[in-house]
Amino acid sequence: MKLTACEPTAMSEAVVMEPPRTGGFLESSCGAGSSAASLDDGIVDTANESSEEESTGEKEEEIAHNEVTCSAETETEVPAEDASNTQTAKAQRPNSLSVTAAGELGLWTSQGDAQVKLRMGDTGLAAETPLTVNQMFTSAVERFGDCLALSWKEGEQQKTLNYRKYYESCRTAAKSFLKLGLQRYHGVGILGFNSAEWFIADIGAILAGGFAVGIYTTNSPEACQYVAENCKANIIVVENHKQLQKILQVEDKLPHLKAIIQYKDALKEKRPNLYTWADFMELGRDEPDEPLNAIISSQKPNQCCTLIYTSGTTGQPKGVMLSHDNLTWTALSTSRHVRLTDATQAQESVVSYLPLSHVAAQMVDIWVTMRVGGATYFAQPDALKGSLVNTLKEVRPTAFMGVPRVWEKMQEKMKSVGAKSSTVRRKVAAWAKDVGLQTNLTKMNHGAAGRPTFSYQIAKKLVFKKVRKALGLDRCSKCYTGAAPITKDTLEFFLSLDIPVYELYGMSESTGPHTISLPDAFRLTSCGKEIIGCKTKLHNPDEEGNGEICFWGRHIFMGYLNMPDKTEEALDADGWLHSGDLGKHDENGFLFITGRIKELIITAGGENIPPVPTEDAVKEAVPLISNAMLIGDKRKFLSMLLTIKSQVHAETGDPEDELTPEAVELCRKLGSNATRVSEIAGGRDRVIHTAIQEGINRVNEKATSNAQRIQKWIILDRDFSISGGELGPTMKLKRPVVAKMYKEQIENFYKELATPTTPDNPLPPK
Repeated sequence: MKLTACEPTAMSEAVVMEPPRTGGFLESSCGAGSSAASLDDGIVDTANESSEEESTGEKEEEIAHNEVTCSAETETEVPAEDASNTQTAKAQRPNSLSVTAAGELGLWTSQGDAQVKLRMGDTGLAAETPLTVNQMFTSAVERFGDCLALSWKEGEQQKTLNYRKYYESCRTAAKSFLKLGLQRYHGVGILGFNSAEWFIADIGAILAGGFAVGIYTTNSPEACQYVAENCKANIIVVENHKQLQKILQVEDKLPHLKAIIQYKDALKEKRPNLYTWADFMELGRDEPDEPLNAIISSQKPNQCCTLIYTSGTTGQPKGVMLSHDNLTWTALSTSRHVRLTDATQAQESVVSYLPLSHVAAQMVDIWVTMRVGGATYFAQPDALKGSLVNTLKEVRPTAFMGVPRVWEKMQEKMKSVGAKSSTVRRKVAAWAKDVGLQTNLTKMNHGAAGRPTFSYQIAKKLVFKKVRKALGLDRCSKCYTGAAPITKDTLEFFLSLDIPVYELYGMSESTGPHTISLPDAFRLTSCGKEIIGCKTKLHNPDEEGNGEICFWGRHIFMGYLNMPDKTEEALDADGWLHSGDLGKHDENGFLFITGRIKELIITAGGENIPPVPTEDAVKEAVPLISNAMLIGDKRKFLSMLLTIKSQVHAETGDPEDELTPEAVELCRKLGSNATRVSEIAGGRDRVIHTAIQEGINRVNEKATSNAQRIQKWIILDRDFSISGGELGPTMKLKRPVVAKMYKEQIENFYKELATPTTPDNPLPPK
């Protein structure tokens, strides 16, 4: 990496920490009958069942499109930011201090004001000089100052900020935070949908010496209180009146809180220490630079700057402490690994819509994009309720990250539209998808050798290009999925349309990514290989090679805030992060996730069963199924909760009773006239019931033992959702919550039949 003026050429004291090798067990992933079905209570009992041409548009068009964004012609400031306050990056570039001598530090801490030893390597990317957030940002300003950084819509008007104005806004916000009384190592909570203000508040908090703390917009007032109290939040930034009310409900329980800022809409009430975004930015406009410069100069790469709170599905959320180096180094490694283009050549662009309180969204939208001078476009708040595709078509991003549910929704919509096409169109599409799948599978397995076939070129012209354009992905060469498991069916669907979706894998505790698939290095259902400078080992592998996945690298978190015991559970004595996930490598070093230790079902007979493969198999066998959850821990047999694909309320996101168009179409093909979930749930529709049972029979036939067969199942009255509590912010299934919500249905699976009282059996029924 070429060092710029803001980057120290050497650390005063090198911190070198190589991963320990214990007994040679360090491994890198780069190396080597008749059915006795009952419809009582809707429960189905099956206990006796037997069993090299780019496909992303023209390069010339892409470069031309990108280069426009690096002009300095039109720049819009975030509301209330004054151009007269313009300062050059060079004038405000205090270098951070070097990291404290390694011998005095440990690899982890649970104290917010502490420092840690960095896991530096001797050579390569792992040996790169550590940087603070301010150093990385000022370097970006020097290199990409006039390039578009942020863009968003206000009504029909498109607003923008270039990198220079972006940095100035963050400094102004930092000075405003300090004026409001932000203390060192205290939190700034941010509660709202993605926006320029969210980014500026986040980075402003870091520059001012506080912690940037995202809070999920779906949190209850009590959940917001826990996070704010845990990080000793001095200031909370909220999006609108709805989110403000959550904080006001618990305000008297937050002793550290000094101010609240609302960044969207007019205030509906005036209160002491409640500010609009414009008033907030005005506070710091004329404040001197020296106090802020002094704080920035005192910051070190191995100090905490961001807290990511885990979703708390198995207890209270944990505050994952991420250092400056965690953010800046991971951004560097990720951008190199996925081969992002520098804005000096052709600017990358992304759409920000996933929750910024989640590490994946922060890393993609803020840090990786900043590292290469990319442009971030903000989607509308109703993105996940239908408007995302419109934004994608307007922006035409070069990289796109979607959680599995986003890809699945796209797949459902496309299938629904396709079903209404003429017979000829459907036949052409089916032919093209077959060509696309075979072509891409060949590329995947053998590399892109030779010229594309004539069939592929025709299919691309007739189908693939049109599909990409309709999705807004015609310039997108990097489509990713992560944060939750995705089915093979969905991956193959998009692969058949010449849209490879690359899986990535990581954790909040690894600052986001650990492994990422690449166009020339991917396998279906594999999450790829480690990002540059990181290592993997499999702990206690079984005879099939499945072991707990452990991480090593500079992306490993500092520790959990104020939770030393939990930190020691996550990090072993040698500093390896234990993921809690089970996985194995294939012969080419690709990592496959095979389960999660905490989710592992251990039946009463002692058989270990990872639930996800079985759940995915059922969803693939029965396309009508939206969500499936396998039950069976400490039980005599397996059972399953199922939901049907249904419409979602446009405003609330709640699942409705009406089936999706795709589900209605599937019902018609099966011979059912059902249009609502209530007509199917609880075994009310015999035709659908039979079809589901046949699908489960097919899954059971492939089971490796009787213990792995699904014996009973039930269709629930409504689909799982974020608002309902069954799914987390990234659509990940919250198993303990679901188990508690549907405890009665689950217990009904395992009720023993009453024993009749007879002369030979005088005992009363159980």
